[in-house]
Amino acid sequence: MFNAQTMVSPGQTGPQRGANRSSGSTPNDKKYNKTRKRNIFEAYLSKEEVSEGLKRGELIQGSLRINPKKFHEAFVPSPDGLRDIFIDGVVSRNRALNGDIVVVKLLPREQWKVIKPDICDGAKASAQTDTAQPTAGSCHVRGGSKSPDLIIEAQFECDLEEDLQRRLTCNTENETKDKQESIDLSKYCTPTAQGQLTDGFQKTAKVVYILEKKHSRAATGFIKPMTDKNGELAKKYALFSPVDHRLPRIYVPLADCPAEFLIRPQDFASTLFICRITDWRSDSNFAEGKLMKSLGQAGEIEPETEGILTEYGVDFSEFSNVVLKCLPQNLPWTIPQDELAKRRDLRKECIFSIDPATARDLDDALSCKLLPDGNFEVGVHIADVGFFVEEGSALDLMASERATSVYLVQKVIPMLPRLLCEELCSLNPMADRLTFSVIWKITPQGKILDEWFGRSVICSCVKLSYDHAQSMIESPEKLLDARELPPVSADHTIDEIQQAVLNLHLIAQNLRKQRFEDGALRLDQLKLSFTLDKETGMPQGCYIYNYRDSNKLVEEFMLLANMAAAHKIYRRFPELALLRRHPPPQTKLLNDLIEFCDQMGIKLDFTNSGTLHKSLNDQFGADEYSTARKEVLTNMCSRPMQMAVYFCTGMLKDEALFHHYALNVPLYTHFTSPIRRYADIIVHRLLAAAIGRGPLLQLPQEAIQKQADHCNDRKTASKRVQELSAELFFSVFVKECGPLESEAMVMGVLNEAFDVLVLRYGVQKRIYCNALPLQSSHFQQVGKRPELTLVWSPEHDGEEPVKQVIGIFTLLEVVLKSDKVPLKYTAVLKRPGAGN
Repeated sequence: MFNAQTMVSPGQTGPQRGANRSSGSTPNDKKYNKTRKRNIFEAYLSKEEVSEGLKRGELIQGSLRINPKKFHEAFVPSPDGLRDIFIDGVVSRNRALNGDIVVVKLLPREQWKVIKPDICDGAKASAQTDTAQPTAGSCHVRGGSKSPDLIIEAQFECDLEEDLQRRLTCNTENETKDKQESIDLSKYCTPTAQGQLTDGFQKTAKVVYILEKKHSRAATGFIKPMTDKNGELAKKYALFSPVDHRLPRIYVPLADCPAEFLIRPQDFASTLFICRITDWRSDSNFAEGKLMKSLGQAGEIEPETEGILTEYGVDFSEFSNVVLKCLPQNLPWTIPQDELAKRRDLRKECIFSIDPATARDLDDALSCKLLPDGNFEVGVHIADVGFFVEEGSALDLMASERATSVYLVQKVIPMLPRLLCEELCSLNPMADRLTFSVIWKITPQGKILDEWFGRSVICSCVKLSYDHAQSMIESPEKLLDARELPPVSADHTIDEIQQAVLNLHLIAQNLRKQRFEDGALRLDQLKLSFTLDKETGMPQGCYIYNYRDSNKLVEEFMLLANMAAAHKIYRRFPELALLRRHPPPQTKLLNDLIEFCDQMGIKLDFTNSGTLHKSLNDQFGADEYSTARKEVLTNMCSRPMQMAVYFCTGMLKDEALFHHYALNVPLYTHFTSPIRRYADIIVHRLLAAAIGRGPLLQLPQEAIQKQADHCNDRKTASKRVQELSAELFFSVFVKECGPLESEAMVMGVLNEAFDVLVLRYGVQKRIYCNALPLQSSHFQQVGKRPELTLVWSPEHDGEEPVKQVIGIFTLLEVVLKSDKVPLKYTAVLKRPGAGN
């Protein structure tokens, strides 16, 4: 799988894609036999010792995060929520992999890292130490001869330094970004702020037990012969080098390798393989594994995509016959008469869906009817997936394991068989479909007067796209022609549908206004979308997705339905409800952000989600420069935000912890997308039981929580896969259609580099001074603000050097150019005045 973090920037040392790492070359047999006699890694504690140690507070449990740029650095969250606990080196990590739930033991205080910055004069540091410099001063932090100059902690899933394009997707449910995809803001803070935490120390620890192997143990990478080709090892094994350098190198049996590899290994230098780690002995630096399959050429879309899916444990296999036998066998299927008799019949109502034009799994539909008293009857109608997915069936078990559909740029890996998600459950137009509905009597201002939940049957009259709905909103006086719309049911007129859309828009505007007045927060980030060649599937265009009123209309009613479902199931099942909570921002990262805003003279109010939203939106004007500044600041504000998670209410005793920070509501869940989210299927079952239209859930509290945890894990993996898919397509787009020019805004300034947000494409890149034709560069602080002065060499004899000052929020012109390394591209700063 392509991993942007493994690439090398100009002026930076480190391994390239598939290159050897500096953690030791392949040992010869004599050395290998010697190392086998002693343990490199400590033996793990027993389960009993771990259990007792956790109870006594002598051990700490947490999720392991490994720096993709410096694989010897790893971290686990500190229980106090402040500075992460540092795990120094592969030996201290004790064979745990990124994402694993580990148990660590703190090292003695004399082995903790000292975080005590010394202010230097701003002279240029080397490119290697430059990557670890905070922006507000040129400084080093002393921490022992084996440690780097500065421990950059916190979040590494999407490292800003080399990430091809971080955070390409925004969350459509108002939820902020996963904390594991944030970046430590120490880069943007003063040394003083860094020295205030943990009394100037950073706790260090070692892994003593792996509680849960969350990492898939699968890797993409390259095979090569052993260095000592005449040794005994070389007769049995090849060496597998993962693309992700957080993983160890792996011995794979030659019997797993292609026969031609033994004769012409150089022919496989750019062939991607999948390998699965089977063992990692305590007496070896190298893991043992099995070569699963050859994927194809590195840099090509399909091999890279399969690698991404495999590494993140996404099941993309065909559904088994056992699962398919759970589906209706007599096709075409029709709703049984006895089932119709049990449901509220809404087939004559004007009900329609609004989705992306390419959507095929239509979870939800809307209706809106004006009542004689001037109020409205508004309905949200959700596919009744639970009717087809019987609890405990093979289909149910498969769906619970997959937990979510995975959306790639070019395709979807569905949670359910396509017969369900694209046909029988999908709310396709002019087809009778089983639904779970919530219907409100609601005022034009959005005040709910009455609410009804129940199982129903609908017949959607049209499948609108967001573009269709947007046209209706933007031109309310213009009646769309039938040729401008998809087929419409003869039972309803275009005028009736358009009026319903306009009424929904009116109510949605008021609901949205009230939500933000009540303290909700939305951090919209740039989302990149692609147009693909129909023949080749290659990207032929890309653009920033425009989130418009039609999107907001649907979002408001989905949020309303989710909140209503949360209250309904929690009232009826206070110990068993599956809800979704969003914790407040991480304290340390939030404090760093507050310090940064103070440095920059930006007045944001971080008191709560509502004050942050208001101050962020009131901060800037509507001109292009202000809009760009807002994009940069929004990106920074997302970094301290934690991930929203599913949980079982009976397992969390403090109701205050149920709160959803971004939405600023006490109870929230997911009800509206059961075709693509398993959590919604559980919520549907709880709702059916709550209204007396279904059996009680068979799962106990502990099992619901376990499923909630699994849904959280798969949602995180799915989101990362989606981002990597977009990164893959964008890097191919740069290669095929580049160079690409764009304005960019500076996000951070280092001694010899600076980070930019490329505004046309929403990607973030680092630009290194030593990659530019400069006479010199000089870093300094102006007040509290970091500043880099570039002196460009003259292009022609007799010309004067050109000075350029780089500060945070400086607007620049950059060019994105493809590199020779597969899937890597560079941002190049345009010379001041060049082509402007």
